[in-house]
Amino acid sequence: QVQLVESGGGSVQAGGSLRLSCAASTYIHSRACMGWLRQAPGKEREGVARIDSYGSIRYADSVKGRFTISKDNSNKTLYLEMNSLEPEDTAMYYCAADLRNIWVTLAACGYNVWGQGTQVTVSS
Repeated sequence: QVQLVESGGGSVQAGGSLRLSCAASTYIHSRACMGWLRQAPGKEREGVARIDSYGSIRYADSVKGRFTISKDNSNKTLYLEMNSLEPEDTAMYYCAADLRNIWVTLAACGYNVWGQGTQVTVSS
């Protein structure tokens, strides 16, 4: 069973940066659709960024221009570079993947595997 393991979370001051990583425990298709989601206390989980099988990317409006998602297909690792962090970015960040389908677009991507999450805390 594939496991996704996130790392890189931590506590930073507003304006700071963090880089999250998500590594798969075993083989996954290099073109799997993957993404990052987050959940703040008392709020619903929301999508942050997603990259599909063709390399197309979608960001939440709240992070556009500040966050960058990327994927290293050689080592099956997903990244989220977060710059100009704001207190509103404080949340548990989760990595997710659609491992049921190959060659899916952003719209067709449906996550079926999730990581345990890594906490990001931004202080003002």
